[in-house]
Amino acid sequence: MSCRSVQGLSHEAQHPLFYGDNIDGTVAFNSSDSRWFAVWTRSRQEKVAATMLEMSGVPFFLPLKTDLRQWSDRRQPVSVPLFSGYLFVRMNPTRDTRLRILNAPGVAGLVGNGAGPWPIPDQQIEDIRKVLSHRAECSVAPILKEGDLVRVRRGPLTGVEGRLSQNNSTTRLLISIESINMSLAINLSREDVELAFRPPGLI
Repeated sequence: MSCRSVQGLSHEAQHPLFYGDNIDGTVAFNSSDSRWFAVWTRSRQEKVAATMLEMSGVPFFLPLKTDLRQWSDRRQPVSVPLFSGYLFVRMNPTRDTRLRILNAPGVAGLVGNGAGPWPIPDQQIEDIRKVLSHRAECSVAPILKEGDLVRVRRGPLTGVEGRLSQNNSTTRLLISIESINMSLAINLSREDVELAFRPPGLI
């Protein structure tokens, strides 16, 4: 799998982290008072949201990966979002940019809590961009913890849900029947499971 990134789509880079030279069309962009934030998009609307944000002058970062898709008579490379359902925006949350982001078609909300959106360190965005710019082999994996409710995402057990259990180097999926105080333990690879629900934090 090859990875690449899209920022601004048609803008020339003004800074190694973003495209565009202003935030709201009137105030000059100042990276010192702006941070990166994650935007949660509607299903399969990442590129739509990115286009609308570009039209609004909002600096964004949409990393893409190249997948090979099998059609009836051929295999063809297609570009799909690296982080399904997410893209990143650069903004000062105290300015009106936040409202323009939330009103953009394809945007479901900002990732955060009642206190506001959660900022992402510049270094993390820069590290992702560096990986993509060098076309390094990469894949996305959820951050899974002991006890998380997970779902098998591939193979004959696709769709099976249970709690994640880790014992030394062995990963197990526990299907618990609480009424009889028993669990069925299934050995599998962490790469075969995903969170059974999106983490909280949509605002």
